[in-house]
Amino acid sequence: MTMNTAITITTLLQEIEAASSASALANAVEALALTGAPEATEPLIAALGYNNPGAAVAAVDGLIRIGEKAVEPLLELLDNFNYGARAWAIRALAGIGDPKGLEILLEAASEDFALSVRRAAARGLGTIRWDRLSTDQQVEGQGRCLAVLLGCAQDPEWVVRYAAIAGVASLALAIAQSQPQMLFSLVNQLEERRSMEGVLAVKVRILWAQQQVQDLRSKVAEGS
Repeated sequence: MTMNTAITITTLLQEIEAASSASALANAVEALALTGAPEATEPLIAALGYNNPGAAVAAVDGLIRIGEKAVEPLLELLDNFNYGARAWAIRALAGIGDPKGLEILLEAASEDFALSVRRAAARGLGTIRWDRLSTDQQVEGQGRCLAVLLGCAQDPEWVVRYAAIAGVASLALAIAQSQPQMLFSLVNQLEERRSMEGVLAVKVRILWAQQQVQDLRSKVAEGS
């Protein structure tokens, strides 16, 4: 940490401590989040539990900005969080996309009772940074993600189904590189979901995903 960074972080932490209203607290956390400094990780994680939605949103954005360096501290503290802070932490992990958070995201997408958490986790499963894993780990992890996302595409809440389909479309880009043969059945799986979907917005998103997967499948066929 440089001296200037240390001074800035110290000043911003003082502003958080001195905040006399919910809005002032949210603004102070946002200023800390905007630094993107790894040194801000712990206080931003603490802000997830302030019972202040504005501060939590800012803290999530800041942790995503910090990226990989925030993942281990988030995972280490996850079990100690109350439910609200845990939900915000899962959103941060989803936004970062580090594969170390994969197990948490799989569990949250399929089992969490809050639709906002399931939606965030589904999105996160579509944007995992697979290049940080070995080929075997990619194949195994992508298969699990696809299975969970297709399950989430049957979620009772349409916003979760929409996020799941968006996650499938994003995941397909990675699958096209590591195991392109999976694309050939995925179009049919998406068609099955579209035939059963009752919400127009989700139907349209499924159709868009089908087109994306078909384009990828065509490129694979051309290259074989």
